[in-house]
Amino acid sequence: MPLLNKTTSAASRATPPGLARLRVALTVFFALDGFIFAGWVVRIPAIKEQTGASASDLGLALLGVSAGAVITMTLTGRLCRRFGSHPVTVVCGVLLALSIALPPLTHSALALGLVLLVFGAAYGGINVAMNSAAVDLVAALRRPIMPSFHAAFSLGGMVGAGLGGLIAGSLSPTRHLLALTVIGLIVTAVTGRVLLRLGPPAPPSDVRREDATGAPRRLDSRTRGLVIVFGLIALCTAYGEGALADWGALHLEQDLNAHPGMAAAGYSCFALAMTIGRLSGTTLLERLGQTPILVAGGTLAAAGMLLGALAPSVWLALIGFAVTGLGLANIFPVAVERAGALAGPSGVATASTLGYGGMLLGPPAIGFMADWFTLPTALTSVAVLAALAAAIGYTTRR
Repeated sequence: MPLLNKTTSAASRATPPGLARLRVALTVFFALDGFIFAGWVVRIPAIKEQTGASASDLGLALLGVSAGAVITMTLTGRLCRRFGSHPVTVVCGVLLALSIALPPLTHSALALGLVLLVFGAAYGGINVAMNSAAVDLVAALRRPIMPSFHAAFSLGGMVGAGLGGLIAGSLSPTRHLLALTVIGLIVTAVTGRVLLRLGPPAPPSDVRREDATGAPRRLDSRTRGLVIVFGLIALCTAYGEGALADWGALHLEQDLNAHPGMAAAGYSCFALAMTIGRLSGTTLLERLGQTPILVAGGTLAAAGMLLGALAPSVWLALIGFAVTGLGLANIFPVAVERAGALAGPSGVATASTLGYGGMLLGPPAIGFMADWFTLPTALTSVAVLAALAAAIGYTTRR
């Protein structure tokens, strides 16, 4: 059966109340994740100045996020199978909210890297757990709603970045990120109760991933290979998301002399475009299918990032960021959903490890390339990987 074909719509079916409440709860967690992460992103220039780190030192410190996330992601799939994806999501939500308050307390690149290791662990854990829960819900509803969850992440990121840009000149990073801790704990306490009351929905019988004894079904080498392929697609596109998140504001401020508030708006433009693209993702997937979304999205993102990185003015760069966001919008959720449909939490963990690994390894890679060449040149690597994702999507269309 083709893996990248059109998805049959079940929009005419009524959604059971329990599944509707579960969808809302998961949407809130995705939005919270984006909101907290964006709050950290917009304060990177201030924390860089506070620690006195060079571009390469900052890149090494950001590697702490990458290492913590990748290590946790490899374990979270097992935790989800043992304890359930819902409890793991709630626990990781608490840890994420607590760890966001740590970076502004540091005064050296080494200390920053160590606390970012903790932040990255919480960030990686919640992303695997909530994506696993979302894959189960997608299977139960039989609709390609995965982009809507990632739209919530992007919307949360847009709000977090916009709010951070507004208060960047008047509120210290310490007070700002501590406020995010309070917000995160409150939202997790309220929404987590809903998530814990509602168990994971049972998948339809024709898509069960267990054998007759209830044990996870063994995956053949072809299926494992496909999971890795979807993970590579996710990696290529998530690399761009991480690069723009951590270096977009600095590029606008440093290379194009943008005001700090305008520089923070760069990620907001990117996140808004991703939100719009993902809100329309379910409809596009039902009408066009997955292959056109992967190929057209990767191509559009490559063109947009070339404009964003090499534009001579702030406004052209902002347009390039927005076009990049539209192109990348639905590639990552499609890749993770397909990996989860093939292999359950293990598939989500594998694809997420590769995908979020690209998101988190991208920023330090950009930092090193910026030291070797220039930051605009380094950012063109986002366009190269987006084009590679489009090529992989086309060659694996069947």
